[in-house]
Amino acid sequence: MEPERSAWPRLRVDDWRDTRDTLHMWTQIVGKVRLVHAPLVNHWWQVTLYVSPRGLTTSAVPYGAGAFDVEFDFIEHRLQIRASDGGVRGFDLAPMPVAEFYDRTMRALAELGIETSIQARPNEVDPAIPFAEDDRHAAYDPAAAHLFWRQLLQAARVMGEFRSRFVGKVSPVHFFWGAMDLACTRFSGREAPVHPGGAPNCGDWVMEEGYSKELNSCGFWPGGGDEGAFYAYAYPEPDGFADRPVGPSAAFYSRENGQFLLPYEAVRTDPDPDRALLEFLQGTYEAAADLAHWDRPALEADPARWADRTLHAGPGEQGG
Repeated sequence: MEPERSAWPRLRVDDWRDTRDTLHMWTQIVGKVRLVHAPLVNHWWQVTLYVSPRGLTTSAVPYGAGAFDVEFDFIEHRLQIRASDGGVRGFDLAPMPVAEFYDRTMRALAELGIETSIQARPNEVDPAIPFAEDDRHAAYDPAAAHLFWRQLLQAARVMGEFRSRFVGKVSPVHFFWGAMDLACTRFSGREAPVHPGGAPNCGDWVMEEGYSKELNSCGFWPGGGDEGAFYAYAYPEPDGFADRPVGPSAAFYSRENGQFLLPYEAVRTDPDPDRALLEFLQGTYEAAADLAHWDRPALEADPARWADRTLHAGPGEQGG
């Protein structure tokens, strides 16, 4: 395993922008495959991808009496589709137009007997070129894709630790392919005003579902800074949120984006990257929760509350 500092890779957005934009479209295709087969879960949690030990995965997707999964393997650089009946299909990830990726993915699913028809154009981008017609996005730098996955791996690990401190309703740490961001969202338990929508090529009703409850969300996005940025926002945003002091020192509130940002490079170069990111996540959460008067004692807990028991429990004594 890598030391903590070296585990946080350097990847300048300008050095992989074309690959990033192509990969964004590829993840939208795979995400939409999950969308059409998985039953709705609040806030669209059933459509996301997850960071895996090799890349990004749909996890198990129900199909008939079985299941399948789709994984971007950023170590061997393949798209792998595996079915519960033992069938496997896949192809190498290499420079190719979105149109070709879309065709190969749909054909691989069909060969496995997984009948799939998706809304075949992207969301939350403008212009939204239909996948079958998109020959504009065709770059794939395997080294950059691997580094991006390693960024996600570190972000997901620390965000998972942050998530463990909350016992109220909280999302998984998951990858939303619409905006290409890794996110984790905490909820107060109260209703939220109807979201106004406005995302490009995305129905307002999608945002209404996503933001139907009062929340504080954090995540990582491969934009917004030289090497990407961590973000945090509240919906609805309480009075005074933008003016709340938040650490570490590189963090700031972007009025253009309506959220706090922390450049990825500020975390990567910090003597203790985990501590720096946790300071940002905790500080922005406290700003949202305190100013909106969340019932924090009822929503928070020490994740180490059973550590003395679990460390010494024998086989079969930990439940599950």
